[in-house]
Amino acid sequence: MTLIATLLGFLLPACGQQGAAGVAPVPFDYLSHFERPASPNSALAAPAGFTPKADITLGPYAVPAAMLAADLRAVALAAPRTYQLAASADGLDLQFVARSAIANFPDIVIARISSLGENESNLILYSHSIYGYGDFGVNRKRLTQWLTALDQRLPPEARLKGQ
Repeated sequence: MTLIATLLGFLLPACGQQGAAGVAPVPFDYLSHFERPASPNSALAAPAGFTPKADITLGPYAVPAAMLAADLRAVALAAPRTYQLAASADGLDLQFVARSAIANFPDIVIARISSLGENESNLILYSHSIYGYGDFGVNRKRLTQWLTALDQRLPPEARLKGQ
């Protein structure tokens, strides 16, 4: 951890922690009823028609929900300074903490995968800053990178349908 992060930890406690420490998980049903903040420090990827409106619209994936969850988890944990925060018993609700390189600022990334049938599933992915008003586009960039990496992990026939 950098000296900057250590010093920030006195004012912003989660900055002085490592990994997922210092960040509280949200309830697993959070994405069912949340409201986007007025501040520009979050990004949402979700199917068309999702409320609140998504920044990135996703079509269904032609894979079972458990496979999509496992691949998303692998993508997230391969990202720099990203740690698993929580997972539901069925593994379809996932939460991660992604930390900035210099100041160790924590962002939380929440994923919900839902089954649409035996070989089809939906993904909702929400990334937001814990501290600060703006994020300089970091959360949207993170979602774009994770979705690209996820798409590359899936077989061509399973990639996003309708995209």
